[in-house]
Amino acid sequence: METITERESHYKNLEQLSVLEILESINKEDQTVPLAVKKALPQIEQLATVTASKMRDGGRLFYIGAGTSGRLGVVDASECPPTFGVPFDMVVGIIAGGDSAIRKSVEFAEDDTEQAWKDLAEFHITDKDVVVGIAASGTTPYVIGGLKMAHKNNIVTGCIVCNGGSPVAAEAQYPVEVITGPEFLTGSTRMKAGTAQKLVLNMLSTSVMIQLGRVKGNKMVDMQLSNNKLVNRGARMVMEETGLNEDEAAALLKQYGSVRNAVDNYKKKN
Repeated sequence: METITERESHYKNLEQLSVLEILESINKEDQTVPLAVKKALPQIEQLATVTASKMRDGGRLFYIGAGTSGRLGVVDASECPPTFGVPFDMVVGIIAGGDSAIRKSVEFAEDDTEQAWKDLAEFHITDKDVVVGIAASGTTPYVIGGLKMAHKNNIVTGCIVCNGGSPVAAEAQYPVEVITGPEFLTGSTRMKAGTAQKLVLNMLSTSVMIQLGRVKGNKMVDMQLSNNKLVNRGARMVMEETGLNEDEAAALLKQYGSVRNAVDNYKKKN
């Protein structure tokens, strides 16, 4: 199939442009991405709703992808535990070629139609879980094979792609198609397509965690207190909720380990 993401750039002779012209042109293209995402909001809503429902019943969320798409899934998954205090295996990012492919491209890993299911099987995946395939082109064999096998095993499937009518979307029950168009640098889908995928992943994981009660008001009350910045942020949040001074809030936070527990225990006793 012809993919829009592989079409020729609208910009010619890039090496002849000034640095400012290059930057202005990239920025002009980047500004189109949030508008493309906006058009896909109904699809994102459906995927986020079903994902939260499955996870509420004990399911997990798996991302599968290759190259940039796989790395973006790994990033989003790895940020869920520190941000929302969920177990590390509740949201899992799997990249074609294994973890070494996060830093260095693994040749032809994305062309294996059977490997994604093997990778998922290592996590003892069941029909409680959700699998979301991430593929800018929508043609990645690794992702197609993984979604196909997931579907055969009655597992809810979704995808995030940047071309319409793609093979990946055809295998997903809940496809999210964000049509970003040709890249500034022809075929370089780490640019607009990658930005679109990152935006959708932000929306998906954040909206799911809010549905699961992992946010209170607008605060990350279950975040891991893994550095001084986060401890200080947590103390301020406890101060806002309890009226305690900074030292008292910090002591309460240290005692109970999270903003939610600190505030809940304080309110029980007062």
